[in-house]
Amino acid sequence: MAGIEVKSLESPDETRPFADKGKADVVNIGGGAVMRATFEPGWRWSDHIKPIAGTDSCQSPHFLYTLSGRMKVVMNDGTEAEIGPGDVARIEPGHDAWVVGDEAMEAIDFRPSPAQGQ
Repeated sequence: MAGIEVKSLESPDETRPFADKGKADVVNIGGGAVMRATFEPGWRWSDHIKPIAGTDSCQSPHFLYTLSGRMKVVMNDGTEAEIGPGDVARIEPGHDAWVVGDEAMEAIDFRPSPAQGQ
């Protein structure tokens, strides 16, 4: 592999729709993935993704940077946080989340490559 790899979220490798409430554009790079996710007002993991995932809560880890909008995250143990523009968040598996307010929430989610130990 070359010492540099460049991809654009403007030309994603994959686009994943979130039912009728948003989407994720994904680029695979360096053995990992970067996702630009847009969650429309009214989106909630337990309403829009749980039926597809088949789990009681989101089991994906997230390491993300919030571009716009707000999202509430509640962990299975009851711990909660609200994230908004400029926030960097690490969210472990076992959570529900939903958009807060009338503005779409847009975030960049960095998935680690195996070389990063994850």
